[in-house]
Order: sequence, then structure tokens, then C-alpha cells
Amino acid sequence: MAEVITMPRLSDTMTDGKVAKWHKKVGDTVKEGDILAEIETDKAVQDFESEFNGTLLYIGTEEGGSSPVDSVLAIIGQEGEDISALKGGDSTNKNTDADIPEENKTEGKVTDIETTEPVEKESGENAEIPADVEVITMPRLSDTMTEGKVAKWHFKVGDTVKEGDVLAEIETDKAVQDFESEVNGTLLYTSVGEGEASPVDTVLAIIGPAGTDVSGLTSGGAKKADSKPAAEKPSENVTASENTSASENKKEQPLANSSTERLAISPLAKKMAEDKGIDVHSLKGSGENGRIVRKDIENYQPSAAASTPAKQEVSTPAAVAAPAQVAVNFVQGEDSETPNSQVRNIIAKRLAESKFTAPHYYLIVEINMDKAIEARKEINSLPDTKISFNDMIIKATAMALRKHPQVNSTWKEDKIIHHGNINVGVAVAIPDGLVVPVLKNADQMNYNQISAGVKDMAGRAKSKGLKANEMEGSTFSVSNLGMFGIETFTSIINQPNSAILSVGAIVEKPIVKDGQIVVGNTMKLSLACDHRVVDGATGAQFLQTLRTYLEQPLSLLL
Repeated sequence: MAEVITMPRLSDTMTDGKVAKWHKKVGDTVKEGDILAEIETDKAVQDFESEFNGTLLYIGTEEGGSSPVDSVLAIIGQEGEDISALKGGDSTNKNTDADIPEENKTEGKVTDIETTEPVEKESGENAEIPADVEVITMPRLSDTMTEGKVAKWHFKVGDTVKEGDVLAEIETDKAVQDFESEVNGTLLYTSVGEGEASPVDTVLAIIGPAGTDVSGLTSGGAKKADSKPAAEKPSENVTASENTSASENKKEQPLANSSTERLAISPLAKKMAEDKGIDVHSLKGSGENGRIVRKDIENYQPSAAASTPAKQEVSTPAAVAAPAQVAVNFVQGEDSETPNSQVRNIIAKRLAESKFTAPHYYLIVEINMDKAIEARKEINSLPDTKISFNDMIIKATAMALRKHPQVNSTWKEDKIIHHGNINVGVAVAIPDGLVVPVLKNADQMNYNQISAGVKDMAGRAKSKGLKANEMEGSTFSVSNLGMFGIETFTSIINQPNSAILSVGAIVEKPIVKDGQIVVGNTMKLSLACDHRVVDGATGAQFLQTLRTYLEQPLSLLL
């Protein structure tokens, strides 16, 4: 029986892959473990091995060509087998038993909570899914998420679960999010315990009628919360895509056509909309039958006038809020350990990737802040207005990026992407490390909007209240340690950005002005640049413009 091989997701940010080289040609015999092709992703070229035995019957993408993740890459089967129905990539015709989900293969289905799309079974290759049983997989809650950690289970095995109930709290590489059930039934199995992690798309839980035997879907029939599925490695061939329709293998729920005109929206999308204050009735869903799904909320673009001032205040008005330190017990002569959180592990991975892949260089400039201090006093004398120096720096930075779009760019292997929007990431310290929430279209925001946005996100970051989409899409980043008295420092670039601005403390010291030594207020800025995108002269010109905006605040109005 023919096996349909799809373009694998070989990196967390990969959306399509390019076939650098085929190691087999149509008609060749292929064995499990043979290298089929070399796939070029957005990060590297990787060997792609076959998981099946047979004859290579079809190649969907020729050498040098590219195709989206999950599209048909090749077909392996018996020599002479008719595969005409499989070439179009319709999963309803992928007659496989293990890796490719097939419409109506069993009475049950494997689903992702958000998209309720079919995904591969992780254990028991030929095990049938009993009727009315739902296999819930670890969802991809952010674009960079590769695995999730269960911070807390809200139900235990044997409990009754209803649609909309929060099953668990999932800690991603960016935030902790509630994870809702979209089905009714009894929680029959959980694959990981609290505090344990599982890769995206692997079995997380099984829900079905009470007493249903799901031992064929688990490791050795285990049904306890601390048991794990037999296969913990997600398939490279098939990934549950977040951006595709949920039309396959889905028992349609009567949302859109309900006689009571119930709004067609997934529970996760509904919660995200509530958190962001979005009127879901004004949205047009991109899901099946107009159903509103997560990406509709993430892609929602409010008008500039709809910017909502934040009500939450934080003690530190600058970009990097003073973190509550992780509790560490100090005992003389005794070492202690603190397990790494998911956030800490991902921070370590991302910073190492940035430091060792992007050729960093640094530019440092000293700014006279006398006029900025005067301008801030005047602005804060207005009713209901209180801005920080950091707010002024973010505004000036966004305006300078408008004049120097090369700095507001991203490096790709074969091109440089010049972003049309200026989205400034603001580094915020939390007990687990550092997160970078994003001010979207910062160049179009006024001081009050920037101040409210920074205070709101810094406050929610410390309580892990930020949503994943609020930490995505930055085109430039700012890190401020001035409130700690740090005069100058350099930062590691927050990829995929090409530069990051490090802001030091404002220091009162003697300066030369009009040939005289006077007391002045200065601040040092350090710009770390990716030399692949931002040349030295380009970075220097950007800092010149930024310096002008801060030393002559009225120039921002020109």
C-alpha cells in the first residue's frame, strides 16, 4: 500500500522547504533509513530519511524547487502500483496505516484541540481508535514552540470533562496558557504528569466514554497520569498544521448553523479574544464554515484609534521591569539546584543560536539628555500623563527606524526581508529570565500609548499573563538596564531581528558645552547589529538620527 511522504517541518519556524538534492530517483528501491533527499530549511540543509520500504513511485518537488510544509513530497509503494489518486495531496486518499491520517479509517480520530485536525497516532501503529474516543495531542501554541510543559492538570484520569473546560495549563517557550477541551467525555489517559514536557503533536490525553479500553493507544495499556506514550518522537513526515482547514475527519459541531445562531468560534480563540478585548462578532472566520480560530485573533489588526490604555501599573516604568528573584536557599557549604523552566531552556537555545550564527558588532554613542529631561517634565505636567525616559527612547527609536528601513530588516538564507511595519520588542525581566513583548506599529503610537503598552505588558509578563502572539512579530528590540545604574552594556540580538538597542543610565557629569565645562546629563546607547544585514555605516547613520531625536525632542514633530 502506497505511503505519501509530505514535506517535513524540520525547524520550528519552517513554512516551506527546498529540495537541495535527491538521493533517489523514480523507480529506485528505497529502504527504511535510506536518505531520500537533502532538504534546505530556513536554518540549514538536513538529510531526510525514509521511514518505509518500497519503490520510489513519485517525486512532488524537483531539485531546486520548494514546496510548503505538509504538501506531497514523494510517494513510496509497490512497483507498478496505481498512485494517480494520491498525487494531488488530498489526505482523504492517503491510504496508509501509520503516518498519514486517512478519512474514515476508524470511527475515532486523532485531533489537535485548536484545529481538531487529524494527526498521526503516536503508539500502537495498527491500533484502532475506539468509537467516540478523542486522542488529544500537545498543541502548537506559538510559532516557535517545539514542546510543551504541563504546568498543571485541572482534571485527573476518571474525571468527566465537558467542552470548554480547561484541561490543563501548558507552559510554552513564551507563556503559560489555558488549554481547553473541545469534546465531552471522561478523561481516560494522560501521557505526562505535572512539570513534565512533551513534544508538539505527541499524545497528551485521551477522552472518551467511561470504561473504554484505550490500552492499544498507550504504552502497555497504561492509563495513569504518569505514564507516557510508547513513541515520544514526533514524526518528521506529517505535522499537524495550524494554518490548514479543519475539514478532514471532523465531526462537525452545530455552531454555524445552530437555530440559536450560536457564534462559530473555537474555545481557545474565544478566550484569546476576551483577553485582548476583541469583538468577535466583527471578525470573519477563516476556519471551516466561517469558524473563528486562533489565527484570526492573532492576525486581528485594530485601528490606531482603538488602542486601549492599560490599567495595570508596575513599580518600574522602564522597559526592563525589576524581576522577582527565583527563590534559592543558600546554605553554607551545600550546593543546591533549580530545575530549568521551559522558558529558561528556550531562552538559552535562542540566545546561543543568535550569538553563534549572527556576526555581531557593536556601536556606542553618548547622548546629551538635557533637553529630553526638560521635555519629559513638560509632558508629564499635562493631565493624566506620565511617561518615562524609556517611552521617549522607544518613540524616538521607532521614528528613526522609519528613516532607516535597512535596520528594520531580517536575514534569510537567500534574501533580506524589509518589514513594512515597525514592531518594537521591549525586553522585560521575569524570574525565569527574559521575555520580549512587542509593541506593534510603535511608530504610529503616541507617548501615552507607548507608556500604557509597556506598563501593561511588563506587569503581565511577571505573572506569566502574556499571550504567545504578544511576543511574536518584533522587527527591532530595545533593552534597558539604566534603572539598575548600568551605564553601558551590549545585548545579544533577538532574532529574527537584525539589531538591538541597549540603553544605559542617565548620568550627571561634567561636559564641554560652548567651550566651557558645565554639568550635563548624558546617556550611552549601544547598538548590536547583524553584519549580514546592517553594515557599519548604516548602523552609524541610524544612531545619528536617533541621537538627533533625543537631543532635539521637537525634531520628532517634523
